[in-house]
Amino acid sequence: MVTGASSGIGAATARLLAREGFQTVLGARRLDRLQQVAAEANGVALELDVTDAGSVEQFAAAVEERYGVCDVLVNNAGLALGLSPVADTPDSDWAAMLEVNVLGLLRVTRSLLPLIRKASHGHIVNLGSIAGFEVYRGGAGYTATKHAVRAVSRTLRVELNGEPIRITEVDPGMVDTEFSLVRFRGDEQAAANVYKGLKPLTAEDVADCIGFAITRPPHVDIDEIVIRPVAQANSFTVHRTQD
Repeated sequence: MVTGASSGIGAATARLLAREGFQTVLGARRLDRLQQVAAEANGVALELDVTDAGSVEQFAAAVEERYGVCDVLVNNAGLALGLSPVADTPDSDWAAMLEVNVLGLLRVTRSLLPLIRKASHGHIVNLGSIAGFEVYRGGAGYTATKHAVRAVSRTLRVELNGEPIRITEVDPGMVDTEFSLVRFRGDEQAAANVYKGLKPLTAEDVADCIGFAITRPPHVDIDEIVIRPVAQANSFTVHRTQD
């Protein structure tokens, strides 16, 4: 099960898992795009809004009705909004990021956990970020949510210890997806400037790491993977070449 699977890392992960032989179930709000990805991943597209508890419950119920079990859950849905300092950020931006990045991840995990427990070997993969252990100017809201994802991942590792369920957190740096376009509310130039003068990661690069963790032997838990482009030393130290 992959959330936020209509584009970017989620879509790339669904395609990779399909190639690995998994039956994929994809969830996202943009059902038309989701159906296209599902066709490419030989999977099933189910509408899912992680900010809506009812939508999450319907999604989990549909998965249970179709399959009765969930071997792997990839909590990929997430977003960033704006890049303004704390003094200038509206509540609505913070609330939206918390709803998707933290509460959404928790809702989906809680709803699918009974099905994960039915699997002979379950696996929960949470998409974090280097923003889960680093900070940068203008990123207080987003980094707070990704620090929370880190806390949730570690808490699950403790709570599920003794059960055959693995927990992996994947923390990418700069990835060229729709992430920046959403952050800057459709401003294509601002989004392009984020990656100007360097070669960022691709969605497929991150999906490869997710696939690696999932396909290890059942007794091997990859707790955390940090992946960055070689040009990025940390959130604010990036080498850029001149055009």
